[in-house]
Amino acid sequence: MQLIQTVVVKQVLTEKSKEQLFEKFRGKMLQLKKESEQLLFEQKRMEKTKNFSTEALKKKFETEIQIRKEKMKLLEFQTEQLHNLPLGSEIQEREVQALVEVNVGDLWDDKFGQVSIIIEDGVIKEIR
Repeated sequence: MQLIQTVVVKQVLTEKSKEQLFEKFRGKMLQLKKESEQLLFEQKRMEKTKNFSTEALKKKFETEIQIRKEKMKLLEFQTEQLHNLPLGSEIQEREVQALVEVNVGDLWDDKFGQVSIIIEDGVIKEIR
């Protein structure tokens, strides 16, 4: 019988991977800023049309902008934490699903212990 198991993918922090993460964070930050600016523009445009309730419209746009500001704060925090991490640290990148073959007589804990895949500069270094 086959079962699905969650496998943690961890990345070893190197100069290259650290720079890639900084670039990824910067890109997300720029995207969130653009979205916030676009929302402000849309809010002003819709307020001028007078087809909508001004108060409800303002509240909805403020909520959406606030969500993006919170995401930006989280990205800033992650960037600070990345600065503090030493090279060689392992950081969780994502989780993936894997099929595990189980048979009668198998030890359950051996089959379903925490499995991790360790990646260094895009290459699988180890499977634990």
